[in-house]
Amino acid sequence: MARVFVYGTLKRGQPNNYRMFDLSNGKAELLASARTTQKYPLIIATKYNIPFLLNIPGEGHRVRGEIYKVDDKMLAFLDDFESCPHMYQRNLVKLEVEEWMGKGDEEEKVAAGSITEAFVYSTTTYQPDWPSLHSYESYDSHGDHGLEYEIRESRERRGTEDD
Repeated sequence: MARVFVYGTLKRGQPNNYRMFDLSNGKAELLASARTTQKYPLIIATKYNIPFLLNIPGEGHRVRGEIYKVDDKMLAFLDDFESCPHMYQRNLVKLEVEEWMGKGDEEEKVAAGSITEAFVYSTTTYQPDWPSLHSYESYDSHGDHGLEYEIRESRERRGTEDD
């Protein structure tokens, strides 16, 4: 089992969260809400308004998201879903736990304020102007930014892919 930190459309209440609980993708369990210990730019880009975490440590904000425990099948699904390693790259990141929600074994529980690690999908393959875009601490597809996320199935029906 691996831990994965999600900060965008895979979080609770976001358009792709259901994929985390589709058993045909594998198994996932929500463990905690957390934030990165380092600052990173979390931006919204492309004509599809996709959230991207730019792998530029020290810039942006300490990004808020959720930690999930996933099995190997779900990790493989997420690698494919995130177009890893072409669009996103999967790296370990240090996280500060805000609230532990996992029901797992006692030895895996982490107290609020503790530091833990999880994989995150961030990118080093971005357009030159992306670091200058507005950076967010937390992503919400329905946020006041007014940038409506276009779901993948809608893009695929039109025969287009991510830019």
